[in-house]
Amino acid sequence: MHIHQKKVFLTNQKETQMKKLILLAVFMGSALTAAAQGAKIEFIAKDNTIDYGKVYKDTDSGLRSFEFKNTGDAPLIITNVQSTCGCTVPSKPTEPVMPGKTGKIDVKYNMSPGPIRKTITVESNAVNVEGGRVALKIKGEVLVKEEINILEKKKTMTTSDN
Repeated sequence: MHIHQKKVFLTNQKETQMKKLILLAVFMGSALTAAAQGAKIEFIAKDNTIDYGKVYKDTDSGLRSFEFKNTGDAPLIITNVQSTCGCTVPSKPTEPVMPGKTGKIDVKYNMSPGPIRKTITVESNAVNVEGGRVALKIKGEVLVKEEINILEKKKTMTTSDN
């Protein structure tokens, strides 16, 4: 090989490597752009949890709402919302949530006395959560107000007077 032929060969080899690098960069860029496109769901509740706190069965309806925003660039479709038991009834939006808009998932707990620890699974076309699924949680405690029977109170007062 002559020096001139060797220079041309090395130049062509460098051009080929450069073309491959450019092609790879373009491919990676388009793959990242494609991955970022689609509906995205972001819930407003911290840790996707609503804390009922300590509530009384007779004074609280048990209804709470998980608000969310579609931060993506495609309509967000909530396909299914289900609870771990029948004591918690969730309801989902019936229409797609457009990009930049907000929606809500209402959850009605039956207010059975005792601790509240329930999970609600939301299924959607969101690309920012694995499999389009998000776990929502409710927690708290339902208390029963103590009822003081007037006759019991009267009986206690008369026996303590003796």
